[in-house]
Amino acid sequence: MDQSSHEGKRALITGITGQDGSYLAELLLDKGYSVWGMVRRHSSRALTRIDHLVPSIMSESPRLELVHGDLRDSGSLLKILRRVRPDEIYNLAAQSDVKVSFDLPEYTADVTGLGPLRLLEAIRELDLPARFFQASSSEMFGKVQDQLQNELTRLHPRSPYGSAKAFAFHTTRNYREAYGLFAVNGIMFNHESPRRGESFVTRKISLAAARIHHGLQENLSLGNLEAQRDWGFAGDYMEGAWRMLQADKPNDYVLATGESHSVREVCELVFQEIGQPITWQGHGLDEVGVGPDGRKLVVVHPEFYRPSEVDTLRGDSTRARSELGWAPAVSFTELVQMMVRSDLEQAEQEANRADIASR
Repeated sequence: MDQSSHEGKRALITGITGQDGSYLAELLLDKGYSVWGMVRRHSSRALTRIDHLVPSIMSESPRLELVHGDLRDSGSLLKILRRVRPDEIYNLAAQSDVKVSFDLPEYTADVTGLGPLRLLEAIRELDLPARFFQASSSEMFGKVQDQLQNELTRLHPRSPYGSAKAFAFHTTRNYREAYGLFAVNGIMFNHESPRRGESFVTRKISLAAARIHHGLQENLSLGNLEAQRDWGFAGDYMEGAWRMLQADKPNDYVLATGESHSVREVCELVFQEIGQPITWQGHGLDEVGVGPDGRKLVVVHPEFYRPSEVDTLRGDSTRARSELGWAPAVSFTELVQMMVRSDLEQAEQEANRADIASR
């Protein structure tokens, strides 16, 4: 479809200030959409991922507007939907940190599980002819029995986050079947970028390596080095989300690369990128990644292990590839290189500021 076919379309993105929301906003604006982004009142200043879109917000006739709302507040959702009357709704907001979900299980369930229910119920109550995308997660699969996971794989979540996402997944499917809503689940495997939150393991590794390179940090502490994930580029996955809502019929789709890599592999590739290839010494909690000069660059710490682990995930995106014409464009190696280069620039700026402050 060309851009002109989307002129005048209205989209609502929850979680627009996050990694995924920022890439999706760019994509939709490029296609000619008018975009509304829902932000929580106390997060309205945390706009670093979309500050490059500020000219669109500040123009006399903006195509990007921010509205205040909260997935825990049905009243705010109804108010937004009445005002915006979107053609497409992308629910990307969530408490999405798996480790945090063990510490805040009730909050995670309220936002990540019940939030999508509140949105779907608001759509139904207003009889709104909007198409709805739910950001589902590979963490729903959890303790997998199959080498590849697809749309029919049994769900066995291993965290409050995964359980909340599984509830939202089934709720989205239920509202599609019970009320005829155009509601779809995008079952997205891990997707990363330079905009990834610093608590997520890939970004934690790339940023730590960049800071070590610039003398701002001594080493990197990690948990389970053997955990394997299917990692892709967030921008590719938002293209897939958009394609799901352009389909003739609603359906659920896995978005994945079909490759899995361990946390250990990510470390090796990242430190190779900064010119500090590591070798591993020791075992278990005593294992360390040592640089060429003998420094301990990576250490294992029990604090970063989860109460229950998901050992390996690898997705089968055959349905998305065949029915939507979707395929990831950025490889795993390209993704890591992209993140390292961005974080090297950030760490260099940080080092320069520290140097000026010390004078």
